[in-house]
Order: sequence, then structure tokens, then C-alpha cells
Amino acid sequence: MGDVAGNAKVKKMVFVTVGTTSFDKLVRAVDTQEVKQELYRKGYTSLIIQMGRGSFIPTKCAGEDGSLAVDAFTFSSTIADHLKSADLVISHAGSGSIFETLRLSKPLIVVVNEDLMDNHQSELAEELAERKHLFCARPQTLHQTIADMDLQSVVPYVPGEATPVAKLIYRYLGFPED
Repeated sequence: MGDVAGNAKVKKMVFVTVGTTSFDKLVRAVDTQEVKQELYRKGYTSLIIQMGRGSFIPTKCAGEDGSLAVDAFTFSSTIADHLKSADLVISHAGSGSIFETLRLSKPLIVVVNEDLMDNHQSELAEELAERKHLFCARPQTLHQTIADMDLQSVVPYVPGEATPVAKLIYRYLGFPED
């Protein structure tokens, strides 16, 4: 019996969130074998997907036989709990999801929805990625981002450093910077 515990893999959970939107391309991407294999290779054991208003239902899996356990739901009042217990968050580019995850100091991959017009969210995500607070991906590049990500390179986000980000947001919204 003690032998089983010795072989048990440390549980590491990935939480995927699309917020209140529909982002089937992200849900489809995390449901691919390539993404699931990369996550498993990186030591993650379970994947919980919050799929919002999307119509694509990911394949649920118990996670036996060296595979990732996968579960999914549409909405939950316990999103904050999922974020807190996650070892990695994969999120849409909504500023609420981004800043809540950064505030919790969780590693974050933001997946940009290229189908959105006038996409200020992607500009925010790319700026934060340039500052090394998070990783930025597209649905089709997510498996590569996971393979290449180095969690040691992440610079913790300090909420007090809002001025540069506020200036960035003002600039994208067309407000004068003063």
C-alpha cells in the first residue's frame, strides 16, 4: 500500500477560463491531444475548463493511465476558488481575469481571441507579456507556448505599478495622457 503513495504524481491543476464569454477556439485548443500532452509533460495532472457560453463541449476524462484528468463546466460562483487552487491558469484576454490571476501570483497564459474586432484586450495581454508578467498565445499556438514556457522567467506583477498600465489603457481608449 505504501508503494502506491510513493509512485503517486504530485497533483498540479490547470484552470482554463473564458469568463462570461464564448471562446470555443480556446476550449477546442485545450481539448487537443497536443495541448493535453504538453501539459502532462510539464507535470500537470488535471485540467478544469470553464467554458462560458460556448457550444463546444470538451472531452471529460478521469485521468488514469498516464493521462490528464479533464473536467468542464459552464459557469460557477467559485471561479475565485479555482483560480486560487490552480498551478497554471489559461485565460481569455479579459482584463478582469488577467488582473485577478496576476494578483494571486499564478502563472498565466493569456489566449487572445483574434475574432474580436478592435481588440484592446490583446494589446493589454501583449504588453503584460512583454513585461514578462504572463505568457501570450493564440489558440493555434497554445501547445507551443506551453512547451516553451519557462515559469522561472515570470516577473511578479505588483498591483502598485498601475501607472504604466493605466497609461497604456488610456492610450488604447484614445484618452490624452497627462
